[in-house]
Amino acid sequence: MRKALLVLLIVAALLSSACIDDERSQNSIDTPATGETDEKTHQENCTKIIPREVLFGNPDKESPLLSPDGMRISYLAPVDGVTNIWVGPADDPGAAEPVTDDTDRGIRYYAWAYTSKHILYIRDRAGDENWRAYRVNPSTRETIDLTPFEDMQAIIYGISPKCPGEIVIAMNDRDPELHDFYRVNITTGERVLIQVNKGFLCFVTDDDYTVRFAVRVTADGGIELLSPSETGGWELFTTIPMEDTLTTDSRGFDRTGAIMYLIDSRDRDTAALFAVDTGSGERTLIATNARTDVSDLMIHPTKKNVQAVAFTYARKNWQVIDKSIVDDFIYLSVVADGDFGIVSRTLDDRYWMVAYEMDDGPVRYYRYDRTKRNAEFLFTNRVALEDLPLSKIHPVVIKSRDGLDLVSYYTLPAGSDDDGDRDGYPDEPLPMVLLVHDGPWARDDWGYSAESQWLANRGYAILNVNFRSSTGFGKAVTNAGDLEWGGKMHNDLIDAVDWAVREGVADPDRVAIMGRCYGGYAALWGMTGTPEIFACGVDISGPSNLVTLLETVPPYWQPMIEVLTVRVGDHRTEEGRTLLSERSPLTYVDRIENPLLIAHGANDPRVKQAESDQIVHAMQEQNISVTYLLYPDEGQEFARPENELSFYAVTEAFLAKHLGGRYEPIGDDFEGSSIMVPVGAEEVPGLAEAVANYNLSG
Repeated sequence: MRKALLVLLIVAALLSSACIDDERSQNSIDTPATGETDEKTHQENCTKIIPREVLFGNPDKESPLLSPDGMRISYLAPVDGVTNIWVGPADDPGAAEPVTDDTDRGIRYYAWAYTSKHILYIRDRAGDENWRAYRVNPSTRETIDLTPFEDMQAIIYGISPKCPGEIVIAMNDRDPELHDFYRVNITTGERVLIQVNKGFLCFVTDDDYTVRFAVRVTADGGIELLSPSETGGWELFTTIPMEDTLTTDSRGFDRTGAIMYLIDSRDRDTAALFAVDTGSGERTLIATNARTDVSDLMIHPTKKNVQAVAFTYARKNWQVIDKSIVDDFIYLSVVADGDFGIVSRTLDDRYWMVAYEMDDGPVRYYRYDRTKRNAEFLFTNRVALEDLPLSKIHPVVIKSRDGLDLVSYYTLPAGSDDDGDRDGYPDEPLPMVLLVHDGPWARDDWGYSAESQWLANRGYAILNVNFRSSTGFGKAVTNAGDLEWGGKMHNDLIDAVDWAVREGVADPDRVAIMGRCYGGYAALWGMTGTPEIFACGVDISGPSNLVTLLETVPPYWQPMIEVLTVRVGDHRTEEGRTLLSERSPLTYVDRIENPLLIAHGANDPRVKQAESDQIVHAMQEQNISVTYLLYPDEGQEFARPENELSFYAVTEAFLAKHLGGRYEPIGDDFEGSSIMVPVGAEEVPGLAEAVANYNLSG
């Protein structure tokens, strides 16, 4: 299931960025070069096995940011195999040095404070999502735990240039279900309560750290925005109906604080951007698109005016609102291939950190000087990818059986359409892996995917489908997934597989289904609900019983439980429990015909380990083939590269056995991993030997 709103806001607060993309035409996979020597080289490149370490190991450098004053650059890079924060002079990234010393899961989310002297980051323990917030001084490397409390979750909500020495942190240390809001001094760690939470989902603050609105979920799954009243209570500002809750979102305020920027789908299908007068409630339209919701904003760091608005259908497209940046975009559009985005800006707006993302290569980073109109290349995130035979991603719109447009993407092995008779389609049907995104209130996008490149290199076609309930395509598509887990949502996936078979992309006898969280649920449902379609399935952290899933949500999800029950099913009523049981893969274990690989992080707070335990146990009782991987130091997302490598090593051998693709032996990819294999090691080539060598039976 998708991260709770509160958890998502961690990333939103820490990784504030804007991307600028244009809708370029999609290039097909390169055709063979002319000449006998070139042809031989081309074929060798297309068949070269790419080591898993190259695809899933630590990146060389990623997530670069400029300090607000423009003097320094930071990025994430490994130290002894663990990702840490590095800082150096902005004009000499090669001189950067590590300023943190994490030796466990690595640091993934960080941001500069507006002092330009401090960096903020968050870290949990073994994937438990009990995030704690830290501050490090890059000059002295002094680190302070700003939230030194056990068994609670801290969320950084506010980092403002108006209050450079303080940030807003929400913490549920008083009540595990509710996050109170605090101003925290990043030098001393002193915190001051600014808003106690008495039953709200969260609060909306401005750049002065004033609480402007409280957010409350209604009994029917809608949302109320309430503003502080003169008597110290709350009064209704506006209501967001249930059908608009996943497509309406506040995105901050203008410089005066009188105008709130609101992505809003009320009285329309696609979510547009509005400027809302916080006094009168009057809305003024800023940008809209008939096919897709607002996907991103670019707001000036100090003037706080909207400069560009992104809409993403198959590819991201920007509407430029502020003419002052038009020439910058024109210049940057020809610096390098791929879709470019502004991932960091200095407060004076002279320097931008620009990232170019491609579907068949690493991300390229540039430091752009707006005054000189010059973009200086810095580095790519993975040097080893630069000369590899990677595959293009092909967007396609597939019609569902009831007429919905399903924006999808497919990827083919390099060289698989060399005959040129149908550009972008394979010469013959291929074994295929249907990769189902998590959420389900999320979406698949165009761009580089390590999983897709890995599978394509092993000889598989890959299909990604934005099935109903996916976000970004208007609320009609999103809401069409309500109460349709295991119903029409799954029908969309089957319709997409049927399309791939009709078009000659997929061999109907060699199709696998794979996914994480909701995607894991879809894999389990595919193997139980439509067992004739899939030759095998891979489930990562997927719920097997929707009743127990909802009964065991984390306490901080309780303020939004009505949203979940309206969209998935209500475990508190007899009718709701009946529906949830009917849509639970555990109910139909006896229908499983083909092998399953299941993996789970033991500390997953959203989809508990019991969800995998119970279906593995049920399959064992019926002598159905299953292999179970358990990671005691992971949550829903496998953060440690050693664990990712071990998981993909097993998955690769599993798929090769049942789909006929090729695979790189497990080799040393269990080194340093916590992987345990309680069940089914003998079902995967080389796994029993690896378990014996590393004593990992669990």
